[in-house]
Amino acid sequence: MITVVTFLASLLLVWGIAMALAADKPADVAGRLEKISKRNEDPMQPLAAQLVRDEGLSAVPLLHRLLLRWSWSKGLQTFLEQAGWKIKPGKFLLVSGVFAFGSFLLFSILLGFLPGAVLAGLAAGLIPFLAVWFRRARRLARFQRSFPEAIDLLTRSVKAGHAFTSGLEMISKELPEPVAGEFRETFDEYNFGLPLREALVHLTERMPIADVRFFATAMLIQKESGGNLAELLESLSRIIRERFKILGEVRTRTAQGRMTGGILIALPPLLFVTLNFLNPGYAQLLFTDPLGHKILAIALSLQAIGSALLWKIVHIEV
Repeated sequence: MITVVTFLASLLLVWGIAMALAADKPADVAGRLEKISKRNEDPMQPLAAQLVRDEGLSAVPLLHRLLLRWSWSKGLQTFLEQAGWKIKPGKFLLVSGVFAFGSFLLFSILLGFLPGAVLAGLAAGLIPFLAVWFRRARRLARFQRSFPEAIDLLTRSVKAGHAFTSGLEMISKELPEPVAGEFRETFDEYNFGLPLREALVHLTERMPIADVRFFATAMLIQKESGGNLAELLESLSRIIRERFKILGEVRTRTAQGRMTGGILIALPPLLFVTLNFLNPGYAQLLFTDPLGHKILAIALSLQAIGSALLWKIVHIEV
C-alpha cells in the first residue's frame, strides 16, 4: 500500500511539472487564416466567435464560473501575463494543487509526521507562485533596461516626421522582447479602435513600472495640452537614465548590507541542517515531543518575520 501511494504521489508531482511546463499557446496566424477560409466557405459560421481573444480563466467551465466569482482571479491573470506565462489561472491553480497534494502524500509516507507533511505540502504548493514571481521580476527588469532605448527610438521617429503610432510600430519591430511585445500589443489595441488613453493605461497595467507610468502620463498630457513631443520624449529619456544612475549608486552602497542580510537569513536553517547531519539525534526531540512542535512553529514564524524585515531594510526603492 505504501508503495502504491508513493507511486501515485510521484506521478502527481511529475504530472504537475509537465502541466506547468506546457503553457497554453495562443492561436497562430495560420490557424486564424484557416478559420477565415472556413468562414468564406460557410457564411453562416460566426466569424467573431472564431477570432475573439480568449479571456477565459479556465478551460473547465465549472472552474471558470467559480473563478469569475472571486475578485482576486483577475489579479492572478494579470500576474501571470506580467510574467509572460501563457497559462490560464485555472490551470495554474490546478498545478499548484497537484504539487501540494502530491508532496503531502509523499512526505506523510516518508516522514510519518502529519504537521511536517502539511508544511511540505504548503511549501510545494507555493513553488509555482515563486516561479512566476521570479519570472515576472526578471521580465520587468529586462523591460526596464530596454525602455530608454524604446523612448529614444520613438524620439527619432517623431523627429523624422512619423506619427506617434508609427513610432510604436517601429519599437515593436526593431527592439527585443519584452519591450517589442508590449508595445506591439499597445499598437494593436490602438490600431483596432481603442482610444490612445486606454491603450496606454493597459500598458501601465501590464508593466507596473514607475517609468512606464511617467511615459503614459506625459503622452496623455501632451495630447491634451499640446507641445513639442520630441523635446518631451528627450527629457523623459534623460530623467529615466539619471534614475538608473542613482539606482546603481544605491545598489553599490548597500551591497554589503544586502550580503549581510542574506547571510543572516540563511544562517539558521543552514546551521540546523548541518547539526542534524553531524549528529542526527541532536534535534530529534523537536519532532517527537509536542513542546518541540510548538518551538519549531515559533522558530519558523520568527525566521519569516526577521527575513521580511531584513529584506525590507536592505532593499531601497528609487
